[in-house]
Amino acid sequence: MNTPNDAFEALAEFNRKLAEQAVGPLLQASGLDAAEIFKSLAAGVAHDTERWQEIQNDYYRGQLELWSGTAAAGGNPAVNAAADAAQSDRRFKAPEWQEPYFKTLAQSYLLTARWINQLVDHASLEAHAKKKLAFFAQQMVDAMSPANYAWSNPEALKLAAQTQGESVVRGMKNLNRDLDKGLVSMTDDSAFEVGGNLAITPGAVVFENDFFQLIQYRPATATVYQRPLLMVPPCINKYYILDLQPQNSYVRYALGEGHTVFMMSWRNMPEDMGRATWDDYIEQGVITAIDAVTEICGADQINVLGFCVGGTLLASALAVLRAKGRRPAASLTLLATMLDFSDTGQLSVFIDEAYAQLREHDFAQGGLVRGRELALTFASLRANELIWHYVVNNYLKGNTPEPFDLLYWNGDGSNLPGAMYAYYVRNMYLENNLRTPGKLRMCGVPVDLGRIELPSYVLAAREDHIVPWKTAYSSMRLLGDRMEFVLTASGHIAGVINPVSRNRRNYWLNSGSADDPEQWLASAESHPGSWWAHWSKWLAQHGGSRLDARTALGGGRHAEIEPAPGRYVSVREKRAGAAGRSEA
Repeated sequence: MNTPNDAFEALAEFNRKLAEQAVGPLLQASGLDAAEIFKSLAAGVAHDTERWQEIQNDYYRGQLELWSGTAAAGGNPAVNAAADAAQSDRRFKAPEWQEPYFKTLAQSYLLTARWINQLVDHASLEAHAKKKLAFFAQQMVDAMSPANYAWSNPEALKLAAQTQGESVVRGMKNLNRDLDKGLVSMTDDSAFEVGGNLAITPGAVVFENDFFQLIQYRPATATVYQRPLLMVPPCINKYYILDLQPQNSYVRYALGEGHTVFMMSWRNMPEDMGRATWDDYIEQGVITAIDAVTEICGADQINVLGFCVGGTLLASALAVLRAKGRRPAASLTLLATMLDFSDTGQLSVFIDEAYAQLREHDFAQGGLVRGRELALTFASLRANELIWHYVVNNYLKGNTPEPFDLLYWNGDGSNLPGAMYAYYVRNMYLENNLRTPGKLRMCGVPVDLGRIELPSYVLAAREDHIVPWKTAYSSMRLLGDRMEFVLTASGHIAGVINPVSRNRRNYWLNSGSADDPEQWLASAESHPGSWWAHWSKWLAQHGGSRLDARTALGGGRHAEIEPAPGRYVSVREKRAGAAGRSEA
């Protein structure tokens, strides 16, 4: 950048690509329609013109006082409510934001944000429409922050001057790299490799079909429990969230506790699998895995564990088997799983009849829900933390994000069959049919979760924004009364992946029961550290006798196919071209 014109041209190109990479996809993923927002706000205005006028006058008065006060004070903004808010907002904490112009800019933005939120609060709409409006309006508010753009972020401008434009060059390289990938990078991808330093617990693939590979891990103890443990991870991400690095691998912990562990590695679906259904995932997926594990180990029963939607699939499969007169499991563990979808938290803003019909129409002839689409949807729930923070760090400042295995996994999504996804949206999220005995038929039989009748360990995370803990508590009661409900601190992933060795966070137990989850929590006892050790003691009760561990993997008709982690987990979604076309 040798001249001012070069700098302006580079900045213009940067802004164009930033809109393509972050703003456009985020608005699309969140369903944001600015016209609909203002239409809804206009309805609220017509309903209560007097209150609307008060909000307007308050906003204009605040902006006038801010800018006129700044001018009168020689460029220093007056102290007001917006100033207080700016002091507590981490986006504006750096010393550069204390310079008069940028300080005023931040306060002006916060006044505008408050104005929009007040308008939404007073919009006259039914409950779901208002919740949706509030979410979409917040997306717009977050996106318009002056911290997100190079020309209005003093930290980025100062860094560009100090590095003679080198930070801008690095930021452009980062942006171009992410445009190729189709997602904003949250971690340094070069620091991780599946099979290199992630998912390296020794084992082998012992079965595979079009839906999954079954991994059996090598025993880590001289003796093992008679009953093996099958883990069913979520199918929208790769299985290795449960087998990250040796120090935080849940799989490795279970092996060390004397369990023979099997893992389903779901396939990242190609185009020709777009017609696969929910029933296919149960019959060709979970039930097939249960049968393979039972045959390999020759056990009377096995222990089963499901995480997130993997838990929903697992519970559905057990209900199908029970309807067919089979009881293959001795115990059930559910981690951050919904069975009762009465309150789906922030995700509910996306789900209504119009959305369900749209998805059913989109996938009537097959097709895939791209992993990138799902990742953007989840990221939009916490856009400031999971999108805009990295936009500023990676693009505006030209930094490389810190290596973080959880975030690497988070960006390694999987495609889902459209038919399966549309069924899931309607029957679980929209109509909540799974909780009603006999309402759904799966694999040709009516399902009733209450007939599963298994000792069950149900874990929820208190700060989970994907599976609200109170919803998990409600789900737990569908399974009968032999329940152990455990509430852990932190969120959907960090609450689950909490190794005993780190002795972090805490969890709550309560031997009593209550209809109201808040009452349960009020009388629960907090325990320091990880819930893993508590779960291990519980599972040991259902493991059966101890046997000498076998060194050979597989058994019966199932022989070793290839070493773990297998081929399926290594298939990543790739973006081809700026239009966003991708292939597995």
